[in-house]
Amino acid sequence: MAILEFDESSTLGTVREVDTRKVSVLVEKDEDLKKARVGQLVAIELSGAFETWLIANIVRVIRFVGQQDSEDEKKEKDTMDEIEQEQVVNNVRLALVGSFSWDAIKGKSVFTRSLSQMPGITDNCFVLLGKNLETFMAVLSEAGEGEHSLELGKYVIDESAKAYLDGNKFFQRHAALLGSTGSGKSWAVASILEQAAKLPTSNLIVFDLHGEYSKLSYARHLRIPGPDELGTASDKLLYLPYWLLNAEEMQAMFIDRSEFSAHNQVMAFQDAVVFQKKVILQKLGKQDVLNAFTLDSPVPFSLDEVIKNLNDMNEEMTQGARGLKQGQFFGQFSRLLTRLNSKLSDKRYGFLFDAPESEHDYDAMARIAAKLMDYATNGAQVKVIDFSEVPAEILPVIVGLVARIIYQVQFWTNHNKRRPLALVCDEAHLYLPKKDGKNPVELRAIESFEKIAKEGRKYGVALLIISQRPSDVSDTILSQCNNVIALRLTNGDDRNTVSKLMPESLESLLEVLPIMDVGEALVVGDAVLLPSRIRINVPNEKPLSATIDFWSEWMKEIEKPDFDKAVENMRKQRRY
Repeated sequence: MAILEFDESSTLGTVREVDTRKVSVLVEKDEDLKKARVGQLVAIELSGAFETWLIANIVRVIRFVGQQDSEDEKKEKDTMDEIEQEQVVNNVRLALVGSFSWDAIKGKSVFTRSLSQMPGITDNCFVLLGKNLETFMAVLSEAGEGEHSLELGKYVIDESAKAYLDGNKFFQRHAALLGSTGSGKSWAVASILEQAAKLPTSNLIVFDLHGEYSKLSYARHLRIPGPDELGTASDKLLYLPYWLLNAEEMQAMFIDRSEFSAHNQVMAFQDAVVFQKKVILQKLGKQDVLNAFTLDSPVPFSLDEVIKNLNDMNEEMTQGARGLKQGQFFGQFSRLLTRLNSKLSDKRYGFLFDAPESEHDYDAMARIAAKLMDYATNGAQVKVIDFSEVPAEILPVIVGLVARIIYQVQFWTNHNKRRPLALVCDEAHLYLPKKDGKNPVELRAIESFEKIAKEGRKYGVALLIISQRPSDVSDTILSQCNNVIALRLTNGDDRNTVSKLMPESLESLLEVLPIMDVGEALVVGDAVLLPSRIRINVPNEKPLSATIDFWSEWMKEIEKPDFDKAVENMRKQRRY
């Protein structure tokens, strides 16, 4: 029977102060104070409740030495010995994390995060050590071993106990995985992906900005094509033809809001796009779509015709009373046309403007959605999208575009056919920054993800936000993450950001973040039974993000470097 049995060797003290989830314990003996260590677990025996204990974390250990008398009273003392009398107060501060009790119906001990009772003054407190710690951690591990369990690693306080997350709650409530570079983020992500890939119909889409996850054998790999692959059709290449962009994304790409004629440019550009979409729908006989479509509807259209239309208005001459005169928009679209032609001729944007003809079919979007969201095909449970070929200045728009397509297809899927999916957003600070002072390109991406963060749960779309600089990530998105896996963080701003995501009673646990080892994480949230330090499991297949051992590499004898090849790769925009 899994119950806790304490003796004198485990005694810590008695409760002296209770404040919601914070408790202070008075420790009478110095020998008992030595048992207390910050981060350790303790059990408070509830008086009057059979086999019920409150479990808490030690957050501070204090030994206070003070004068017994006031200053006025000291002056009245006759001897120096009396003046030097001192009072020792040993105090341990705790943060309550849950209840441990015997469940007669189930016939076993259970742990729950809820606190049905609060401790009373003078209730006894004991340190969880040895057999009692093993008993408690065994109950914790057993409770996590369900059909929806996600094994994350081992508890630091007891390496024999496995640490589980509730897979449902972890993705239902969104999650954030945060840690400085080299802290073990990529390993943690790969460990989660590895387990999810084993489920028959799991559906995770990884936004990979640096190709770190490009070698995972269990994933389907997609890549935004580089300049030397343009026009090539392949199941591994993900073209994003320009007609997928909505009105705001197109404006962010092509129109400079600071120009005097920006308003006219927006109006004329939108009218030309709507007209060309109507032409296509009429040609295909899609009357039902024609009756309901809008500027944002993902309908293929000819950008060449849009440019021709704008050029005609830009050069239009009309008949006046004294002969020809300049038209209404004469010369106002010159800069817009220059930007359009510049983007179209830039090979870096080829995945938008130089896609194969098949990507401009009416049915192309359904094929793109299948590439991104398929889960039924063997090996398609995890999709890794490599964005490393995308120019930095439009990266936010393109990542936001992919996220928006996924969300909208999910939104418009019949409820009884909809399957949940998760977006794994690696290096989120690069495309989901705070809005303050950001340009329109970045704002488009942020708005798409903020909508998913606030409403995605209703439609089965989860976010896993990964970042080494949480202080740079949108507050709106992070605030929606009810599960936090925080690895080592040394920057003060980043730690402050994480503290805002934690319950107030657990803020003191954050003080260990700068000193944690690689692969150690502080895990807090709805998905974990006990907020704890956990040593993350090392994945079987490691991502390509291992820190280079500089000194060891410099010691090796290697062949002469080929700088000619490196320069050619730079010119071709390819590493292989």
